[in-house]
Amino acid sequence: MRAFDVVVVGGGIHGAGVLQAAVAAGHSALLIEKSALASGTSSRSSKLIHGGLRYLESGQFALVRESLHERAVHLRIAPDLVQLKSFFIPVYEETRRRPWQLKLGLWLYALLGGFDACMRFGSVPRSEWPQLDGLKTQDLDAVIRYYDAQTDDAQLTRAVVESACALGGETALPARFVGATLLEEGVQVSFESGGEVTECRARVLVNAAGPWAPQIARAIRPAIHVPDVDLVQGAHIVLPMRVTEGIYYVESPSDGRAVFVMPWHEATLVGTTETPFHGDPDQVAPLPEEEEYLLGVARHYFSAASGFTRNDIVQRFAGLRVLPAASQKAFDRSRETIFTTDRDPYPRVLGIYGGKLTGWRAAAEHVLERIQPSLGESRRRASTDQLVLRRAQ
Repeated sequence: MRAFDVVVVGGGIHGAGVLQAAVAAGHSALLIEKSALASGTSSRSSKLIHGGLRYLESGQFALVRESLHERAVHLRIAPDLVQLKSFFIPVYEETRRRPWQLKLGLWLYALLGGFDACMRFGSVPRSEWPQLDGLKTQDLDAVIRYYDAQTDDAQLTRAVVESACALGGETALPARFVGATLLEEGVQVSFESGGEVTECRARVLVNAAGPWAPQIARAIRPAIHVPDVDLVQGAHIVLPMRVTEGIYYVESPSDGRAVFVMPWHEATLVGTTETPFHGDPDQVAPLPEEEEYLLGVARHYFSAASGFTRNDIVQRFAGLRVLPAASQKAFDRSRETIFTTDRDPYPRVLGIYGGKLTGWRAAAEHVLERIQPSLGESRRRASTDQLVLRRAQ
C-alpha cells in the first residue's frame, strides 16, 4: 500500500492549489478527481481574478486586501493566463450608488491594494462614451473606470496541477473517492478507478471537493463534523455580441444586484445569479428564469442585445458556491473560506468549504500551515508565489 504525506480529494482550483503547495513544501501528495480537472465550479466561475470591490460595503477588508495581494501575484506568475482589464461602472440617474460613493470606495480599494499602478481609477470623459461598446447613454451621468483582472479558470486550474506534477505531485483521475478510515496517525483512503479499488495511506486527507465536500466528509469513518453550509447556484450565459473595451460592472435593473458583462472568446459573457440550490451537484444547470434575468441585464444596457431571446444564447453554464448557512441573502454573506479539522493540533482530515477563485493560493498556504504539525519536517522545493504558471499547450 502506497503512502503519501497528503491526499487531496477534488480537482478544482483549491484542490490543485493544495497539491501544488504540498509538493512545493517538499511533501509527497496525490490528488484524486472523479472526472476531469476543473470539471465543476472551477470552470463555471465569472473568470475574474479581482479584489472584490463590492465586499467593501460589508466590511470584508481583510478579504479584499488578501485578494488584491493575490491578484498582484497572479499578474506576476501567470501572465499568459491572467490579464489586467479595464472595468467600467456606468452611473445612471436611477443607479443606487452615486459617482462620489464609487470613487470613495475605489480610493479605499486602492489603499488596500497599496496604491500601485494597477489601482488607478477615474471618470471616463463624456467624449469617449460612444466608444463603450454601444452602452446605453440615455440618462447616463458618469462612467467610472478602474482595473481588475480576467482569467480562464479551467486553464488556470490545469496550469497549477501541471506545476505541481513537475515538482513530483501525482494525480488519479478519473478516480472516485470511495471512503476513508481514520487511524491513530493518519488516514487510510480508498478510491476506485477503472473498475478497481485502490487503497493508500496519508498523514492528512484534504477535502477540497467544493459542492461535493459534505458528501466526501460523510464518507469518512469514524464520523467527523460536517459544517452547516448552503449551496448557491451562479448561472452565466454567453451571447453572440462583442464587447471589446473592457468589462462592465452594472446593476441589474430588476433588483440592483451587481452583474458583469465581459468579453469571452469572441462573444460576451454575462453573469452571475445567486439562486439557492438543493439538488444533486452533478445536475446543476441554469434555470430559465436565471437566463431571462441575465438577458434582461444585457438588453437594458447594450443596444446590440436589445432583441436577444433565450434562443440566441450560444452557451450557458452554472456553478455552485459553498457559503456558510444563514438566513440572509447569498449576495450579502461572507466569502471567507471555511477550514475544518477533525482534531487539533495534529489533524488527520482538513476540509475546505467555500472560497474565491482569486484566493486559491493563499487558501492552500493556509491549509499547509494548519496541517504542518501532522506532516513533519521536509525540504522545501519551491515557493508558490514564485512558480510560473503557463497555459497548457
